[in-house]
Amino acid sequence: MADNRYEPSSAGASAGGSDLGRRVAARRKALGLSREEVADRCGAAPSYIAYLEERASAPGRGVLLRLAGALHSSAAELSGTTVDLPPGRAYAARDATLVPLDETECRRLLSTHGVGRVATYNAEGPAVVPVNYVVAGSGMAFRTSDQGALAVATGTEVAFEVDHIDEAMRKGWSVLAVGRVESVTEGAAARRLDDLARSLPWAGGQRSLWMTITPERIAGRRIQHS
Repeated sequence: MADNRYEPSSAGASAGGSDLGRRVAARRKALGLSREEVADRCGAAPSYIAYLEERASAPGRGVLLRLAGALHSSAAELSGTTVDLPPGRAYAARDATLVPLDETECRRLLSTHGVGRVATYNAEGPAVVPVNYVVAGSGMAFRTSDQGALAVATGTEVAFEVDHIDEAMRKGWSVLAVGRVESVTEGAAARRLDDLARSLPWAGGQRSLWMTITPERIAGRRIQHS
């Protein structure tokens, strides 16, 4: 790639992309970068970035390191060797501080959908359950099993938490909302949430019961450093 004119070849590559390509594309989009911008950062041709994202490929170590640097990531993260490890294993910045976030920023970070955690308390004790959620009005909604731990929590106060850790930049944030959780029993309301949902629950199975959380208080903090 030294001459910046690398042109991909389809020889030996299978169509449909790869886990590496999907991670590269997801990270690039999260940073708001075009393929051309990533290519310029790592000294490649835009067609090669497209090739990595769209075709099964195995770039060399040097290419992977340059690509990781361009995406503010690491070779391990792009190649998937850290997928089963908890986030936050990198060294913390020496000048890191926790900065409180106002409600407007908290709601912006919640965005429209993603994965969060619902903390509740039942007869067996405390439970924290990850859920796919969407923002619906001023609250959050998620689908669960009508026989699950969250279903029996209807009418009680729960905590809902979302966070993000950027290993490469050693930054992160978390948002915590506390409020009452309710089951959605009205058919039209459930259908509106079905239309709003971006995907089926990742956990699979029969998870058709919609529940909503109406925050009574919401707060967040961000890790930052100079």
